[in-house]
Amino acid sequence: MTSTIRTHDHDKDLSGTRDYDCCRDQPDAQPSDHKVGMFASLAVRNYRYYFVGQVVSNTGTWMQRIAQDWLVLNLTGSSFAVGITTAMQFLPMLFFGLYGGVIADRFHKRQLLIFTQSSMGLLAAALGVLTLTGTVQLWHVYLLALLVGLVTVVDNPTRQTFVAEMVGHNQLRNAVSLNAANFQTARLIGPAVAGAVIAAVGSGWAFVINACSFGAVIGGLLAVRTSQQRPVPRLSRQKGQLREGLRYVKARPQLIWPIALVGFIGTFGFNFPTVLSGFAYHVFRIDAGQYGLLNTALAAGSLAGALLATRKSWVRLRMLVMTAVGFGVMEAVTAFAPEYWLFAAMLIVVGMLGVTFNTSSNSMVQLATDPTMRGRVMSLYMMVFTGGTPIGGPIVGWVTEQFGPRIGLFACGAISATAAVAVALILGRVSGQRLRLSRRGVSFIPREDPAAVA
Repeated sequence: MTSTIRTHDHDKDLSGTRDYDCCRDQPDAQPSDHKVGMFASLAVRNYRYYFVGQVVSNTGTWMQRIAQDWLVLNLTGSSFAVGITTAMQFLPMLFFGLYGGVIADRFHKRQLLIFTQSSMGLLAAALGVLTLTGTVQLWHVYLLALLVGLVTVVDNPTRQTFVAEMVGHNQLRNAVSLNAANFQTARLIGPAVAGAVIAAVGSGWAFVINACSFGAVIGGLLAVRTSQQRPVPRLSRQKGQLREGLRYVKARPQLIWPIALVGFIGTFGFNFPTVLSGFAYHVFRIDAGQYGLLNTALAAGSLAGALLATRKSWVRLRMLVMTAVGFGVMEAVTAFAPEYWLFAAMLIVVGMLGVTFNTSSNSMVQLATDPTMRGRVMSLYMMVFTGGTPIGGPIVGWVTEQFGPRIGLFACGAISATAAVAVALILGRVSGQRLRLSRRGVSFIPREDPAAVA
């Protein structure tokens, strides 16, 4: 029994005891253990236009994230306040995330994205005006972060599933990895540009630049040719569609346990804005430019991991487990780096492992889901991934403020690694297998295997 979910030509219903194990090849899988071109999905015209627009928009979004954290720190001097701001942005996903998936399955995804991206551009412009006029207050930042979160409830599952309509099933893994590379490229550029803009003219202009950047992604969406899409039939409005999505996931361990692991790591492991602001403000006592470089280091590793992931057309569960454990352990060790430049260098490795886990889990869940259910399943995925932030953000912020940034980051890593090991053990138990550690890494083997006993 191998631990692979491979790409295949047709989505099948994977319910039933024979096929529930996410370690097992799908029954209709076609051999695809080969490397694909790193930029294969860019050969698809629609995806290429969408991709370019996302590069610009994501860069602006990262500029806003850095500027927003720095603005809150200047207003309050509190890492806890930064955590609250992050929580406000992701709180709607926790409460309403599943409804976003229902909307994504019901409506035309390109039109939905034009609406959501336009709305976020207007909210960024509002924060820019408030900051530039000197009238911004902490409650303004909280309110606008909450409104962005409400729009994100619909935007996130729609963006995730729209990619499959552009590139098709066989190139989905490559496109998901390229999306991650896109996001991390912006994360690499955005914080550095944000640091320079903040130092030169203040946070307000970073928000204005972000508002303008949404024009690029809207232009890319308008350039998409609907005749070249692979649209999934839209759902008609009926009662019980949300419950139907939950039952679908509940019946499939190959979905529910990776999503559970994503929830733990999303809630605690990826709380970098809260913790890094603490390191910048209280440990290394650096300026906005050097704070931006910490985020750039994290993004450099993430970009490398995303580009490496584009070469694979399949997803292995053991890779998901190993990268989750490695990510958590490395994050915990990085917490005790004694000086700034070593800390920045170690963040590169943390970023690489983090994005490898992220792209692997995203692809695994999408490839194992029927297309007509994908919006609701991905809304659950995004709900636990980003919706846990309102819980983790204040907790990590409180730990960081009470015990210091080093303990805060260590706790994030330790929880992530422990969750990964726990999920791996549970998956092994429910599938009648056990974990085996060897020189080749981690693998799942049947409990009754004589070789395992020996």
